[in-house]
Amino acid sequence: MSVDLGMPATPPAPLAERRKSRQLMVGNVPVGGGAPVSVQSMCTTLTADVNATLQQIAELTASGCQIVRVAVPSQDDAEALPAIAKKSQIPVIADIHFQPKYVFAAIDAGCAAVRVNPGNIKEFDDKVKEIAKAAAAAGTPIRIGVNAGSLDKRLLAKYGKATPEALVESALWECSLFEEHGFRDIKISVKHHDPVVMIQAYRLLAAKCDYPLHLGVTEAGPAFQGTIKSATAFGALLSQGIGDTIRVSLSAPPVEEVKVGIGILESMGMRQRGLEIVSCPSCGRAQVDVYKLAEEVTAGLTGLEVPLRVAVMGCVVNGPGEAREADLGVASGNGKGQIFVKGKVVATVPESKIVETLIDEAMRLAEEATGGAQEAASGQPIVTAY
Repeated sequence: MSVDLGMPATPPAPLAERRKSRQLMVGNVPVGGGAPVSVQSMCTTLTADVNATLQQIAELTASGCQIVRVAVPSQDDAEALPAIAKKSQIPVIADIHFQPKYVFAAIDAGCAAVRVNPGNIKEFDDKVKEIAKAAAAAGTPIRIGVNAGSLDKRLLAKYGKATPEALVESALWECSLFEEHGFRDIKISVKHHDPVVMIQAYRLLAAKCDYPLHLGVTEAGPAFQGTIKSATAFGALLSQGIGDTIRVSLSAPPVEEVKVGIGILESMGMRQRGLEIVSCPSCGRAQVDVYKLAEEVTAGLTGLEVPLRVAVMGCVVNGPGEAREADLGVASGNGKGQIFVKGKVVATVPESKIVETLIDEAMRLAEEATGGAQEAASGQPIVTAY
């Protein structure tokens, strides 16, 4: 009897049932109500520069971004919104601070949603009725985005600082103002730079409302630090079913935010994995240069669009086992490597040929997966002798 030791046909069960929330549509992307968690980012271009902004949106779209936000701090930016909203391949959210008039401009421009920060819009509460009416008429959702760094002064005076309770009270207060006018097409975020405070705030918020929630650790920092903070916070919340959209806020190009966001969802089993490299950290037992092998295999397979787990292992302790459990793998030692495909050894090659062989086999597996190889139709594996 043969046993298939390759990747399981079905993904593992989710860590927790998704929190039940109402659903809204951001353009053509469903948010909340059991819809898949979507990945967002924000343009770093001047919104008034339509061409540059659309170019960056195109790059974000190609990287897997599903929703994009653009800043609207000036009249020139507001005037650029119609062209951007019309030509963008993904839904555009207008990010509004300080000036309520730009909320109306964004709605009129056809933006998929509007993000407002109540803490720094003067007399925002007095404009809620008009905003609710305009947004409802256009079918435009509103994200109430509360940030620790721009919390309403009244709440700072009450709580002393941006506590989880202060963030949640701010968000729910603004929601109540919209609710008074029958408007509930709302998404909420309560961001903080400290993952612990952020997690506490979202847990508290999730228990107090059924609005969809946008997760973010604000001002998370440079790429490495921001990735750690975001992965920690998102993992804690997503593992409890909390969160409907995410944005990884990095001091790095926005495409990097998208890559990290997608990686987090893949690691949580909330999105089908693409290319996954399983490689050992190396140790005194390693008999090949694992770092170099892993880097070269990763570089050679970057851009591969089919789900594929590739194990690059450096010794005989865990190597064979990890290589068998992957779609494709190598267990290395004594200057050579055993190549595994779907749990079976198909070749033993010298160290100098490992990368080349793995890439060739990966391309063949990708071709089979997309129906491009004649051999795939017969169901017979291809075993290549080297």
